[in-house]
Amino acid sequence: MATKDRIHADYPQAERLELVEEIHGQPIADPYRWLEDPDDPRTRSWCAQQDELFARWREGRLGDVVSERLGQRLAVLADAGNVSVPVWRGERRFFTRRGPGQEHEVLLTTGPDDVERVLIDPVALDPSGSTTLDAWFPSQEGDRLAYLRSEGGTEQSMLWVMDVRTGETLDGPIDRTAHSQVAWLPGGTAFYYQRRPAPEEIPAGEGNLHRPVYLHRVGSDPRDDVLTLGEGMPLRSYYVPTVSRDGRWLRLDVDWGPRIDTYLADLHADGIETPRFSPLQKGVDSISVPRFGRDGRMYVLTDRDAPNRRLCVVDPNQLEYEHWSTLLTEDPEAVLKDFAILDGPELDRPLLLALWFRHALSELTVHDPATGEQVGSVPLPGLGTIKALTSHPDGGPFAWFGYTDFGTPPGVYRYDARSGEVTVWAPSPGAIEVGTLHVEQITYTSGDGTVVRMSILSPTGEPDRARPTVLHGYGAFGNSQTPVFNALKLAWVQAGGVYAIAHVRGGGEEGRAWHRAGMRENKQNTFADFHAAGDYLVDHGWTTRAQLGLYGGSAGGHLVGVALTQRPDAYAAVTCSAPLLDLVRHELSGISALHTGERGSTSVPEEFAWLLAQSPYHSVRQGPAIRPRCSPCSTRTAESTRCMRASSPPRFSTPRRPHRKTGRFCCAGDAA
Repeated sequence: MATKDRIHADYPQAERLELVEEIHGQPIADPYRWLEDPDDPRTRSWCAQQDELFARWREGRLGDVVSERLGQRLAVLADAGNVSVPVWRGERRFFTRRGPGQEHEVLLTTGPDDVERVLIDPVALDPSGSTTLDAWFPSQEGDRLAYLRSEGGTEQSMLWVMDVRTGETLDGPIDRTAHSQVAWLPGGTAFYYQRRPAPEEIPAGEGNLHRPVYLHRVGSDPRDDVLTLGEGMPLRSYYVPTVSRDGRWLRLDVDWGPRIDTYLADLHADGIETPRFSPLQKGVDSISVPRFGRDGRMYVLTDRDAPNRRLCVVDPNQLEYEHWSTLLTEDPEAVLKDFAILDGPELDRPLLLALWFRHALSELTVHDPATGEQVGSVPLPGLGTIKALTSHPDGGPFAWFGYTDFGTPPGVYRYDARSGEVTVWAPSPGAIEVGTLHVEQITYTSGDGTVVRMSILSPTGEPDRARPTVLHGYGAFGNSQTPVFNALKLAWVQAGGVYAIAHVRGGGEEGRAWHRAGMRENKQNTFADFHAAGDYLVDHGWTTRAQLGLYGGSAGGHLVGVALTQRPDAYAAVTCSAPLLDLVRHELSGISALHTGERGSTSVPEEFAWLLAQSPYHSVRQGPAIRPRCSPCSTRTAESTRCMRASSPPRFSTPRRPHRKTGRFCCAGDAA
């Protein structure tokens, strides 16, 4: 039997349940609910069979020689490693680095002598590689370190506290602290953090909803921690504490997803155990992130009345919106992402650096912090991505930023405001030859006429012939897909393939409006943009339907899952990494319970309709991936859609393009 036939015959069978529930008067089948339980013997067996199936496919399709060659190239590219932007505390700096041959990043520190010392090496703690360093937070003086560590691949972090000078463990483990933010108070004896209650203390199914903020004193029993915020507060949100460097202000962000409520408490007036919060922003459909400057002013980066964001100055004693003063105005073509202020006796005057994303590419500009006037720009290594922009908390003429692009491994650069020069501060740890790579950013038109951008990585820079192509997307939570170094992408292109990244709606590449146009009731725009990207690649000769595959992870996994079920004929292969495919029950899956602001809630009839329409699990239909005829124009259309002209309103807003023969519009994205 041929390998293809053998694999088809051996495809794992899954038990089908006769399980149907009624939701808002509509019967909803859920035949494979047992797969939600990873410990169910049926789930374990089915997953093991899937692994065996893939191993047989790889052996039969690639062969040992190709697999070995590809693996060797990936190993070389992965050895580029990475290094993080330094976090300064006095004369001490903290940073992570992963060098050649290392599986995990290592946390290091240096003192005034600039000698590096390892603080945490996950592999040294656990040679199996299943222990990870999830987050770390140095105290304001730099002599103590709080960090989150998870073991056994559980992602259930525990909180520890270390003496930086000696390496001694001062506190921990404190459990139920996954995804917690630690906000140190001056002196390093106490901090605010998030800790979920014990399972027996909360109703079943709400384990990921309760995230109260506590005050913890180092060395004390966590059971004695003081509840700062959480009791009586809404559940479906994140609480993120931050303390100003002088210890006076406690900032609390209540993150709802599409918006953030922000509160301030004066700890000098009310004490650290009983803070009284006043709203900087509450119940407003925007995100405003305050930061305290060394000059006593509070700077607020906000998209309120500015979808692409602006920078405001606010007096902490006058938080009302009418008192906000704009320092940097909104740029309609670029998104303001971050800023840093450089000052001190070494400079003639203070300067403000502003980080912008213009169509997913980073820019750095220099401004007068008193007036906002632009007085210069910072030369960057290329057309890529700045990851993290920081200055010294005690002031000075330097700023540090990380930089990467599709062909440049991540490194750290330093800007000197005295000379305007940018120099390499910490290069990528691995010295590798990246090889040939051509990158271009193109624009294409989605079904409703919206112009969308796509980055195309290729061996030649032009569609010289149809090549195997991977189309990637994300399009959720306002997250931007920007140029970053990736060994998998490079190895694919250098093997002769094309890799394309569609900057679809739902992401943040073009600001808040772009995000909102691809969430909740507008989510179909994300999928329409993605389908149109695939159509562009085929129509312009980069690839063919038989050579076009999709890849997406997390929310991108949901995207490619929808793409497959809406237009199964349009793609030859789809890889969903950590996807969310059952949107009807998404609120019961991990932290997705906190994402109803982005996606919607099944408990609301109107929102349930959105979720059902974009749920790949509920969109699978029996039969071959052949498009039925569209009666008004006699072309084929995706099985899950009806003709735009034949139905009102249509079930889905699929991309419409003129029929190649008649010139009339139909609902087939690739009308033949």
